[in-house]
Amino acid sequence: MDIKGSWVAIPTPFNDDNSINYTVFEEIIDFHVAHKTDGLLVLGSAGEASMLTVREKQEVIEFTTDYARNEIPLLVGTTGPDTSTTIKMTEFARECNADGALMVLPPYIKPPQRDILEFYQQVAGAVDIPIAVYNNPSRVGVNINADTLVKISRISGVVAIKEAVGDVSQLIKVRKEMADSVDVLTCDSPAYSIILPNLAIGGEGVTNITGNLAPEEFAELSREWEDFSDAVRSRKLVEKYFQLMQLCYSVTNPVVIKAGLNLLGFSVGSPRKPLKELDEEKLQNLKQTMEDLGLIEKYGRKK
Repeated sequence: MDIKGSWVAIPTPFNDDNSINYTVFEEIIDFHVAHKTDGLLVLGSAGEASMLTVREKQEVIEFTTDYARNEIPLLVGTTGPDTSTTIKMTEFARECNADGALMVLPPYIKPPQRDILEFYQQVAGAVDIPIAVYNNPSRVGVNINADTLVKISRISGVVAIKEAVGDVSQLIKVRKEMADSVDVLTCDSPAYSIILPNLAIGGEGVTNITGNLAPEEFAELSREWEDFSDAVRSRKLVEKYFQLMQLCYSVTNPVVIKAGLNLLGFSVGSPRKPLKELDEEKLQNLKQTMEDLGLIEKYGRKK
C-alpha cells in the first residue's frame, strides 16, 4: 500500500444530541473524492477518537470503510490504552477490510524506546494489515527517536511513518537509513514547518488537517518532488496557505476545522466537551481568511 500525497485527517461529525452524524460523514468523504484528496485519516486526533466509546469507534470504522471502498483509501485509527486493546481494534479494522491502520502510541504512559518497538512488533505480528506509524510526541508525551523508527520500519506490515516533530535532523536520519522502504509523510503544523524539508529529502507527502478546508490546494502542495518546478510549486502554496495553517492549529484540533467546515456548509456540529466551539473573534478571523483565499466561494455548499 502506498501512502503518498495529501492524506487529510477528517473530523467526526456530530448531531445536536452528540450522536455521530453519518449522513455528514458521507458528505465529507464525497467532498474529498471530488476534490482530489489522495487518502483520508479517520479516528485520529481530528476525529476526536479519544472521546468516542469503543462501540462508536467500531461503528465509525465499519461505516467509513464500507462507504469509501473503491472511492478513496482510508487509514483508521486503532490505538487503545494498551497493546491488547489496540490489537483487538486493529483486528476489527481488518475484518472490516480497512485499507490500513493509523497507529499512534497509547497516550499518557510514555513508554521507553524498547517498549515502543515491542508495541509495534506485537500489533503487526498479530494482525495482517498495513500499518502507518504515527509519531506525535505532543499528544502522547514521548518521541519515537530515529533509531527506533528505523527498526520499526523493518517490521513486516509497516508501510508508512507520519512525523509530527520539529526536528529536521530526525527526518534526514530516518530517510537515510530507510531509503525507500516505507513512505514518510509529515503533519502540516506551522509550529514544526517540516512539509518542505521532508519533500526536499524525498518525502512522499503530507498528512494534514488544513486540507479539510482546501483539499485541491493541499493535494497540489503535497505531491512528491521530481524536479525544481515541484519545489517552487510547493513553496508558493505553503506561503499562500501558511496563515490558514496557523489558524487551523491555533486551538486544539479539531475545533478550528469543524468551524471551517461549518462555514462551508457541512453540518459537522460542535466538538465534544470539554472542547468548545471556536470563539467569535477567531471565527470571524477564520471566515475572513477563507474568503480572502477564495475557499468559501470555491467550496461552499449551495443551499
